[in-house]
Amino acid sequence: MKRQFTGQAATDFSLMIHGGAGAIRDPQRYGPSLRAIVESGARLLAAGSSALDAVVHCVALLEDDPLFNAGRGAVLNAEGDVLCDASVMDGRTLKAGAAAAVRAVRNPARLAYEVMENSGHVLLVGEGAERFARERQLRFESEDYFKTQERVAQLAKAKRERAIALDHSGVADGKLGTVGAVARDRNGDLAAATSTGGVVNQLCGRVGDSPIIGAGTFADNASCAVSCTGVGEDFIRTSLARAAAFFIEFRAMPAEEAAREAIRYLVAKVNGQGGLIIVDREGRYGQAHSTPGMLTAAFVGGVARVGVT
Repeated sequence: MKRQFTGQAATDFSLMIHGGAGAIRDPQRYGPSLRAIVESGARLLAAGSSALDAVVHCVALLEDDPLFNAGRGAVLNAEGDVLCDASVMDGRTLKAGAAAAVRAVRNPARLAYEVMENSGHVLLVGEGAERFARERQLRFESEDYFKTQERVAQLAKAKRERAIALDHSGVADGKLGTVGAVARDRNGDLAAATSTGGVVNQLCGRVGDSPIIGAGTFADNASCAVSCTGVGEDFIRTSLARAAAFFIEFRAMPAEEAAREAIRYLVAKVNGQGGLIIVDREGRYGQAHSTPGMLTAAFVGGVARVGVT
């Protein structure tokens, strides 16, 4: 387990993002994008924006970047389609929104936000979620916008090897499976957002942890904001995001310790693969992973710091 960007943030706000975990090839290719995105979110927070606005903003930018497995450039399922999941949670109110198995919506994270704010529900899926996105006048894109040659080749390799794989794995020639952001704003409010295209060659209709509140995403001002990445089934079975928050709220662990303890729990219970990022109620950062590497960036002491391992 490795970790970076731990301890107390030196600014009056905190922001951390991730671009997935796994056996990451050519990690340096992700650094410039991660840096630019965390700096963009930090500018919002410095200007007084809410943690909620900042995490949705950062995850939408990650979705727009074809390097990452969310939105444009998401992995393909067994039928060669891009189906995306996302969620968002407001630590101030415990309101949450999520969308699963949606196609053609440019930014599933923005759809999750609309579900939270305007649907009266927490989770919408499939065609119903897409209809709601049109009602909220969200942007849609063509099928070609989402598919990249790298992902098409990745699926072909997975089918040859009869494998279902994370984005960062032996079958997948890129990085792993989810993006996310966690933040604490100047008012002390917390928020988290997570988005994914799933795993390579997954069955049509499969949904992982990213849109499941308490598994892939959680935020509560009483504890922390958490975004997870990895094998979704492992995180669902352990409710890992909520477990990490439990360690902070009821065991008084700082973010760094809670992140490590959550990954220990994940491995001990289900031999789980993945990682998570945390910003706690004091603005401290924590991250840990059981995979060989993880892509992260944080705004620390007024400077963007990128971790590509």
